[in-house]
Amino acid sequence: MKPVMLVDDSPTMLASMASVLNQSGQPVERAASAEEALAKLKAAPPLRAMITDYHMPGMNGAALVREMRKLPAYRFLPILVLTTESEQTRRDEARAAGATGWLVKPVAPDKLIEVLRQVAPV
Repeated sequence: MKPVMLVDDSPTMLASMASVLNQSGQPVERAASAEEALAKLKAAPPLRAMITDYHMPGMNGAALVREMRKLPAYRFLPILVLTTESEQTRRDEARAAGATGWLVKPVAPDKLIEVLRQVAPV
């Protein structure tokens, strides 16, 4: 099964989401920043999907999505933005950048798995 890449500057969130996905049998790649994620994409195996935080130091989640969509291998990859932000303008920005969907923190483990299955069926 292809891994899901998790991108979040919070080690706690990375560990929590990785645990949920691993328990469901989903392999995970992790990155602590958008910049790290972009660097890892060059060497990473093909991905099933990406889940990224919106608010991160340096490049935010929408900018990461925008940069990924420029890469032919990731043009159609399902990308979910996960954040505490519920403001419509932020959602619109992420959508315009090419995000597939939006999840508001905290997200229940079963909801995370359900949405991932909807946007990136195995």
